[in-house]
Amino acid sequence: MIPVNVENEYLKIQNEKESNAKSYPRHFPLVISKAKGMIVTDVEGRRYYDCLSGAGTLALGHNHQVVIRAIEDVLDEQIPLHTLDLATPLKIEFMQEIFSILPEKLKDTTKIQFCGPTGADGVEAAIKLVKNATKGKSILAFQGGYHGSTQATMSMSGNLSKKQHLQSLLPDVHFLPFPYEYRCPFGIGRGETARISAKYIENLLDDCESGIAAPCGMILETVQGEGGSIPADIEWLKEMRRITAERGIPLIIDEVQTGIGRTGKMFSFEHAGIIPDVIICSKAIGGSLPMSVLIYKEELDQWNPGAHIGTFRGNQLGMATGLATLKYLKNNRVLENVEQRSEQFFAYLHSLQAKYEEIGDVRGRGLMIGVEMVNTSASKDQLGHYPPSGQLAACVQERCFKNGLIIEVGGRHSAVMRFLPPLTITEHEATEVLYIFEKSVEEAIEML
Repeated sequence: MIPVNVENEYLKIQNEKESNAKSYPRHFPLVISKAKGMIVTDVEGRRYYDCLSGAGTLALGHNHQVVIRAIEDVLDEQIPLHTLDLATPLKIEFMQEIFSILPEKLKDTTKIQFCGPTGADGVEAAIKLVKNATKGKSILAFQGGYHGSTQATMSMSGNLSKKQHLQSLLPDVHFLPFPYEYRCPFGIGRGETARISAKYIENLLDDCESGIAAPCGMILETVQGEGGSIPADIEWLKEMRRITAERGIPLIIDEVQTGIGRTGKMFSFEHAGIIPDVIICSKAIGGSLPMSVLIYKEELDQWNPGAHIGTFRGNQLGMATGLATLKYLKNNRVLENVEQRSEQFFAYLHSLQAKYEEIGDVRGRGLMIGVEMVNTSASKDQLGHYPPSGQLAACVQERCFKNGLIIEVGGRHSAVMRFLPPLTITEHEATEVLYIFEKSVEEAIEML
């Protein structure tokens, strides 16, 4: 029997002793006692649908049987838990499984680097790799992008609030316009955003007075996650590949959140049929446990021994759970489920958009979905859209939590509700999530 108010006591200790940098507890004041699938249960027995999924880490949801079995097997077989970058049979099998899911043009022409266990470390490694191989100087990044919270990765991210007062950020990072159609960076829209963005970028790179010294690489997300679930136009992605390839600029695709089935393909760049030079993977590739890898074309493998290291790059448990997850995704038609549930989500959310003027935009790809909340009492912009409403989004998030749904916000002004459910979410679970979301939107609109 759990004592009354024990959750408040746990939260009190956390608030008093944990760093002020903590974030999720500010929106979700709960203490989790157990979790299974997409349901988490707090210490007082309340159940919540988890549409955060460890920020996309839990591809199969919480404590999936194949993940638990993989951990048990490592322990039973006394496989070393920590090996730096020394080989084990498990590591070789994990590597081979990763190569097996790559597009055919990459399978036999790539190398892999095991990084420290965070996506940010993978991004840092990618920049080191291309700088060393090309001897280039400048990094091309995108407005609205997010690549991590280290000094270097924040330097390449669009969010200003987290880096506004930091000194000595990575130099020579140049931000380019991402094709965010709803909030067109050119103030035009009308289906022209992606085309103009591509033309602008190509002209910029060919301008001898552009101010951008020899680029060492271009880094982008095919769907901007923290930026508000903004999907890049498919033709635009093809243009970025053409533009960079013609100029010998390595194209780095940040698949930390989009990769391993999240968008309905094993890798999100596959939707455009392009072949990048560097792929950064983390989150879901570790099958719930910390893991980060860099996959890149062989010709870029010009760095020296020890050029990028990390004590925990030999996390055998993460390799075991990652291997089990990759096999499960391939053998159980999970990507088909992603497509089906994506259609279900978008159909329902578009119907809500037609019903509630406060829902300005519904967008995303696969099960990486964003709903932008807007302020209908303000004036519309030149594109005919109301301004984003972080206040309404925060209220919707709070009502969702009260109603049993954990959902994160993101994007400009934190005005975008972000759905990141497990890739194994069922039709019934999706229906329940969407019902709670609509109920919470109604309540939030009434409250404000």
